Amino acid sequence: MTDESRLLAMAEEIFDLSVLASLRRSSTRSAKTPDVSETEFLTLDILAKHEPITIGEIQKKVGVVPAQMSRIVRTLEDTGGKGFVHCSINPEDRRRVDLTLTDDGKKIYESYRSERLKSTVDVLKALSADDQEHFLRILRKIRDHVAKSIRRKSPK
Repeated sequence: MTDESRLLAMAEEIFDLSVLASLRRSSTRSAKTPDVSETEFLTLDILAKHEPITIGEIQKKVGVVPAQMSRIVRTLEDTGGKGFVHCSINPEDRRRVDLTLTDDGKKIYESYRSERLKSTVDVLKALSADDQEHFLRILRKIRDHVAKSIRRKSPK
């Protein structure tokens, strides 16, 4: 197998795994967890790690156009009658809007994240301890490489 064909085979496996993970998530979603889209969850995840943050900064991190980000924020402001995010004028630059998680937003984020982690842990239990160690080492290398490439590409 050539380097190129091996890389393509690995990429196809990762792609198939991500599709299967999405299918598994949708089939095992708990009734207590509202239906949150991938971009909405990504927005909550960014907020959980970087709040307060401006809507523009989130939009750049999520990689959506401003109109789409506005729809995501509006949905998160009024999901199921509970607001998961709160918008406020940035005190240093009144043209910017800061976004923070509400208490309900923090709860739903933790619940959704916990369900995802539990589901992944259930799958990873199929690996031996040795395979888990090797897989963890490889995942960390991939994560670090992806994080570096995102930092290089993001506008200053």
